[in-house]
Amino acid sequence: MDHDKHNHAEHMDHSKMNHDMMDHSSHNPPHGHMGHDHHKMMIQDFKRRFWVATLLTLPVLLLSPMIQSWIGVDWSFKGDNIVLFALSSIIFFFGGWPFLKGLGSELKKKTPGMMTLIAIAISAAYFYSVAVIFGFVGKTFFWELATLIDVMLLGHWLEMRSVLGASKALEALAALMPNEANLVHGDHTMKVKVSELKKDDIILIKPGEKVPADGQIIEGESDLNESMLTGESMPVRKSIDEEVIGGSINGSGVIKVKVKGIGEDTYLSKVITMVQSAQKQKSKTQRLADVAAKWLTVIALVIGFGTFFTWLAMGKELSFALERMVTVMVICCPHALGLAVPLVAAISTSISAKNGLLIRNRTAFESARKISTIVFDKTGTLTKGSHEVTRIVVLDPSYTEETLLKTATAVESQSEHHISKGLVRKMKERNLEYPAVSDFKYHAGVGVSGIVEGKKVQAGGYVLLKNLNIDAPDDADESVETKIFTIVEGKLIGYITFADQIRESSYGAIKVLQDKGIKCSLLTGDNMKVAQSVAAELHLDNYMAEVLPDQKQNKIKELQEKGEFVAMTGDGVNDAPALAQSNVGIAIGSGTDVAAETADIVLVDSDPKDIANLILFGRATYRKMVQNLVWATGYNLVALPLATGFIPGLMISPAFGAALMAVSTIICAVNAQLLKSSMTT
Repeated sequence: MDHDKHNHAEHMDHSKMNHDMMDHSSHNPPHGHMGHDHHKMMIQDFKRRFWVATLLTLPVLLLSPMIQSWIGVDWSFKGDNIVLFALSSIIFFFGGWPFLKGLGSELKKKTPGMMTLIAIAISAAYFYSVAVIFGFVGKTFFWELATLIDVMLLGHWLEMRSVLGASKALEALAALMPNEANLVHGDHTMKVKVSELKKDDIILIKPGEKVPADGQIIEGESDLNESMLTGESMPVRKSIDEEVIGGSINGSGVIKVKVKGIGEDTYLSKVITMVQSAQKQKSKTQRLADVAAKWLTVIALVIGFGTFFTWLAMGKELSFALERMVTVMVICCPHALGLAVPLVAAISTSISAKNGLLIRNRTAFESARKISTIVFDKTGTLTKGSHEVTRIVVLDPSYTEETLLKTATAVESQSEHHISKGLVRKMKERNLEYPAVSDFKYHAGVGVSGIVEGKKVQAGGYVLLKNLNIDAPDDADESVETKIFTIVEGKLIGYITFADQIRESSYGAIKVLQDKGIKCSLLTGDNMKVAQSVAAELHLDNYMAEVLPDQKQNKIKELQEKGEFVAMTGDGVNDAPALAQSNVGIAIGSGTDVAAETADIVLVDSDPKDIANLILFGRATYRKMVQNLVWATGYNLVALPLATGFIPGLMISPAFGAALMAVSTIICAVNAQLLKSSMTT
């Protein structure tokens, strides 16, 4: 996987100054707002500098001989040049300070960029004009200098406001966690700070309150709104033993929760850390923008100085040559190019997080546009994964339905599989208790084993029977169910069948993907009959059944060898090798479990609709990046020849060049913000 840990906006040295939103994670605690507030302060700083510089520009314009000649007045007076010099000096040092500071930073790092170009341009104009004031023959550039700085400050201010919007979804996540919690202490509750909560504390959550920490309900039931965490708009009904996520909003019920996750261990903290990490990564597209921006800086410096010396060699006066050089450098600033991709990346990552899609690998996310085949794990993704017990079939007369159920539940109880949960639910329904299991072992793709009441018990599907050379029993019931066989001391004593329903959203998601030309396949360890039934029901292109976890990786390889660009979805446990092998690994997160390290993208919910959204949103994100890159580079190709003045009859001033550059940047920023409309919730 491509986990480039460099800041994605690093190629723009002014990112340290005006892109703190994008990289504040390095010094910002999960639920703090330091980076966010710092970014707001920088916006205020640019706003203040802009207004001061603009107000001082008015008298500079009115005192400039060229402006006076345009409006047909003569307001000259003794010492007007000194007043012009004084006002322009304030504009240069106060308004131009961020750019001069940026020049120092870029030169220190030996990475000349946008700030270098702006600083050289305004410094050349200022010091040349000062020389004219004190006796050098030529004309001053004070009004051009002032308007140039004004436009640059305005462009930065507007851009930074746009950049701030990219962090809002992430900041909203950080703000979800309440400050206080109701700690149950004996027979009463007391208000405590969330930071004081410890694992296994009992907290009371009243109607309408935010859940202050991850935990498990031990009393009561309620509907919880998890929309800001999972993108699921409908409240989710939760009762005893079910998990709640810190930051979700409690409905009308009163619940008591045993705290499981606090601080950095909470689901919300993990989400924020993951999003911040993704925002710092550079994808291949961003690295392309980096290279283009560096080359543009070099080209601007070469053409800028080249233009200056060419005009001098052609006999033009120094002031004209200098004006052309300043215009070239300003118009060639790789500002729009530097913003084009990082802003799209930051916005897409934040929007994704808000909609329950957590991006861990940006390159894989952008590669979603190339997916030709998507392979679905069946249970819990295309199906609900509820696995309710439908039949208990006893094959050994020394066992009853009840003892078979107890034995099977005992050996399965240590497993996290859906089958285990279905068995436990059945036991509760019948008010039964199951014995303890020792020496428990999980055999991936085969089943489980352990010692129950002194006997070796094994439970699993058809693969287990095959491994033990036990013939599968005849079953008159041909319904497509999952069967779990129970073997005691090597003897098959019976089996329990489970029904799993297809998710309603699976139908629409598969159709959307197929309409976009993506083939949909099923990969499951379940039996052929069940796989065939699900594939037929959903009109899938292909299905692979009775596949062991270690074989899943090979199945993905086989598809890749046929030229397919494969996305794999799975729960991140059995499917880890396959997720790693696939071109885009999509892990299904459940509850507070942030999925396996092998996945490129984590889906908070297990809804296949999210997978379709993810792929379509990945395509939309890439489209926006390409649009911005084309605009940013295309603008320079057109504007650069106009800046040099070599095209007869087409010549633009430094201030107009700065305005063009600012407009280009703002167009890229606005286009990036339009990405929000691409995500369907």
